[in-house]
Amino acid sequence: MSVERRREVVDRRHPSLSIKRQCNLLDISRSGLYYQSKGITEEDLAHMKLIDRQYLQTPFYGARKIAACLKSQGHLVNRKRVRRLMRLMGLKAIYRRPRTSKPAPGHKIYPYLLGGMKITRPNQVWAADITYIPMARGFLYLVAIIDWYSRCVLSWRLSNTLDAGFCVEALEEALRKGSPDIFNTDQGAQFTSETFIGLLEKHDIKVSMDGKGSYNDNLFIERLWRTVKYEEVYLRAYQDGRDAKISLGNYFRFYNSERLHQSHGYRTPAEAYCTTMIETTNGGMVESLTPDPLRIAGPDLKHCPYPVLTMGSTS
Repeated sequence: MSVERRREVVDRRHPSLSIKRQCNLLDISRSGLYYQSKGITEEDLAHMKLIDRQYLQTPFYGARKIAACLKSQGHLVNRKRVRRLMRLMGLKAIYRRPRTSKPAPGHKIYPYLLGGMKITRPNQVWAADITYIPMARGFLYLVAIIDWYSRCVLSWRLSNTLDAGFCVEALEEALRKGSPDIFNTDQGAQFTSETFIGLLEKHDIKVSMDGKGSYNDNLFIERLWRTVKYEEVYLRAYQDGRDAKISLGNYFRFYNSERLHQSHGYRTPAEAYCTTMIETTNGGMVESLTPDPLRIAGPDLKHCPYPVLTMGSTS
C-alpha cells in the first residue's frame, strides 16, 4: 500500500487509537498528515507537456539535454526543474547503465527472457508499461497491458498516483481474457510489488524484466505510447479524469478493432489476437481458428477470450 493510501486510512476521531499510534502501526510519519502540498503550478504543467513531447522524440535524453532543447525553443527552464518534473512524470533517460548497485532487500529482479526468442502466436508474451498523460489541468498515469504478438491492448487503467493498485487492477482484467506464457515489464516498483508478482505466479506465468534503462527490451509497448500520444492524447485537451477515461476508451476500441497493422497483413490487433494457433498432440498438426471478423467486437466470442475493451477506471 502506498504512503498516500496509508495516510487516508488514519481515522482522526478513532475512539481508542491516537493518531500517533495509528501512524506507528501504518509506518508513516505523523508530520506527513499535516503537510499541505503546494500543488502543481500552471507553468509546471506547461513544461511537463513540453518535456513529454521531447522525451517521446528523444527518450535517451536526460534532464540536461531536455532542458537545453527547451531553452533553444525559447522556454525559461533550468536543469533542476526539468529533473524534478521528470521524476514526477516517472521519466528516465534510456540507455544501458553499468551494474553498480544491487536491488533493495525484498525487491526481486527477474531476468530478461525474450532475448533471441521468436514471438509467433498470441498469449506467448504479454507486456506492460506506464506513461504520463497530460490534461488541461493536472495529469494522470496510464498503464496498459498488450499482447506482444498481435499488439492488442488487453486492458488499461488511469490513476493519479504511481502506486501498484491500478497496475494490479489492469492485470486482473487482462487475465480474465487469457493467460500468457511470459509477462514482460520494466523494473518499476509497481511491477515488482508482491501483489503484482504474486498474481503472475498464481497463474504459473514466467516473469521477464527489461534490462534497467533499456528501450528495446519493451519496444512494442513503447511504440504503442508513441501511437497513442500522436493519434489521441496530443490532439485533445482532457478537461479531467472522466474526460480522459472516455476519450481513451474510445481510442483503444478504435485501435484494437479498426486500426490496421501492416505487420499483420493489414489486419486489426483484435483480428490478429483472435486468430488462435492450436497445436494438437497427435502428429503436431496446427489448426488456425479465425472468428468471424464481424463478431470481433461482440460480447460472446467462442474462440477469442478478448471481446472488447471495457472502460478503464480512474484510481
